[in-house]
Amino acid sequence: MNKREAVFPADRHALYEAHGYSAAIRSGDLLFVSGQVGSRPDGSPEPDYSQQVERAFQNLQAVLDAAGATLDDIIDVTSFHTEPERQFEPFMAVKNRYFNTKPYPNWTAIGVNWLAGFDFEIKVIARIPAAN
Repeated sequence: MNKREAVFPADRHALYEAHGYSAAIRSGDLLFVSGQVGSRPDGSPEPDYSQQVERAFQNLQAVLDAAGATLDDIIDVTSFHTEPERQFEPFMAVKNRYFNTKPYPNWTAIGVNWLAGFDFEIKVIARIPAAN
């Protein structure tokens, strides 16, 4: 039986400690990444929506890197949006730069009314590649 192992990026931000959660949990060859938001290193939200989404993707990449994975290893994505209709176009502009190779991962987008001061959050499940 595999024991869960916490994974944190090298430059871990203040929200992990402030709210008591791990950036990701590795179980076997699967990586379950907690929701990543567009937070600055001090935990505060990036004020511009497009920049907040960009920073969330950068935070996601940092967690994947810490586990030895990449965006190409992502199997499933869930994204959370506070104003989906208004945010769709700027979100897609950022998303399409990060996920531009087929096959794309599964994706579920959910409209929510609260994200602790943020407007976007992304969580994923990835398969960690075997070491060569």
